[in-house]
Amino acid sequence: QLQLVESGGGLVQPGGSLRLSCVVSGFTSDYYDIAWFRQAPGKEREGVSRIRSSDGDTLYADSVKGRFTVSRDNAKNTVYLQMNSLKPEDTAVYYCAARRSSLLVSLIPVAYDYWGQGTQVTVSD
Repeated sequence: QLQLVESGGGLVQPGGSLRLSCVVSGFTSDYYDIAWFRQAPGKEREGVSRIRSSDGDTLYADSVKGRFTVSRDNAKNTVYLQMNSLKPEDTAVYYCAARRSSLLVSLIPVAYDYWGQGTQVTVSD
């Protein structure tokens, strides 16, 4: 079924920017929600952002609102997460995830069925 591959992580200084990519393959004619999660050492996995393929609706966690932007390129089957004004507390493994689209599902890990392997983002001097 669906496969997701993240890329774009790395080491960046505080205040810097990174753009993560999530390439999704195995789509059917169904609509999917594509989400970004992150997990820092010693912390629970948390939702970061979500975009719906059906209408492009976006959602952001309060902790990243105004700094991160999720977007999509349908021709490339790719979802992006542009991360600006990065802070040390943004350091985490970032995962993209997918599920069949729903108007009612919250941005929580158990709601998503398909996951990438993750990409490390480190914000540090």
